[in-house]
Amino acid sequence: MSFHERTFFRNGPRHRADAASSFGAIRRQFDFRSIEIGRWVTNEERDRAAALFHDALCDLMLILQGTETLISLRGTLALQYGTGGRPGVSAHYDPSQRSFALAKNAGPGSIAHEWFHAFDHYIAPKCFQAAPRNAFASAAWLADATPIRHPLNQQLIACFRAILLQSDGQQPSPLFRHSAAMDKALGQLYYSKPEELCARAFEAFVQDAAITNHFLVKGTKTSPEAERGLYPQGEQRAQINGAFSDYFSALGAALGYGR
Repeated sequence: MSFHERTFFRNGPRHRADAASSFGAIRRQFDFRSIEIGRWVTNEERDRAAALFHDALCDLMLILQGTETLISLRGTLALQYGTGGRPGVSAHYDPSQRSFALAKNAGPGSIAHEWFHAFDHYIAPKCFQAAPRNAFASAAWLADATPIRHPLNQQLIACFRAILLQSDGQQPSPLFRHSAAMDKALGQLYYSKPEELCARAFEAFVQDAAITNHFLVKGTKTSPEAERGLYPQGEQRAQINGAFSDYFSALGAALGYGR
């Protein structure tokens, strides 16, 4: 069964009253750079996906206490649906294209993870000096890049520190250790990459919000990955959530949220 034939739990507010959604409406509201729909996506599939995406993006905006500008990263982010994907991958972010692509039958719950990859990439040159074009801010911080002095940057770095290090700021965090152990068992380097650690931590923060949307995020509490410690747990999860809340509320205020 594709997600077009399923329903997804959501307890967020109504964003569009009874008005139908469309990818055109999403682009106009959020000012995405472009939205591309695959040639094999039927009209029914397109319209169903648009409604799910629209609610998910609006819910994310409320959770982050941000604006449409934040969601589209000042109009620099492109969306692709049913095109531009990778074989066997339901969703991915391509830093070379600044594009967030979801497969036609993408697994639900991937939007928060991929959006954070896009944000992590977008913010890198604004947070660190001489950041390479395709660098992620999380990876730049772990590599001891020189930060650009700004209160918001310090708050974002506090998020990275809470995710990647113990509270003493010296040893790897429980999340990092569990992720590295999984990579060692699988003979790969994926789960313990800083950008992946931070994207999963962001997923947990979004799932713990008062608004619930399983098309936006799910699986950070009860899933095989969560059982293996690949999402933050306990005290570390609370610390990360607090750091993300502080950062995004400050960022939203700087962007004019609530005015």
